[in-house]
Amino acid sequence: MIVISKYLVPKGYLGITIFPFVILKTATLKCDAVLMNHERIHLRQQLELLILPFFLIYGIEFVIRLFQFKSWQAAYKQISFEREAYTNEKDLNYLKSRSFWNFISYF
Repeated sequence: MIVISKYLVPKGYLGITIFPFVILKTATLKCDAVLMNHERIHLRQQLELLILPFFLIYGIEFVIRLFQFKSWQAAYKQISFEREAYTNEKDLNYLKSRSFWNFISYF
């Protein structure tokens, strides 16, 4: 389900995914196939980890990466879930062939 809210999306981001919602900053972003694919990859990751463990791992990994890179943006980009999503967001068929728990290969 897609929700539009410029107030729920953190500054500097276009969208966030919290199963089962994809929250976008503006309605026009619904037409951005690459962004939507990126967010769908996160939906799949969240489902595979039964949602709550996804957010626990995401948060722990972010803190580790923040200490490692000492930069919010660098830490965010190096989270395994984000690396998988950014690497494959332009492949609009990625989710059709993606293997289960594929994010592990990005740790």
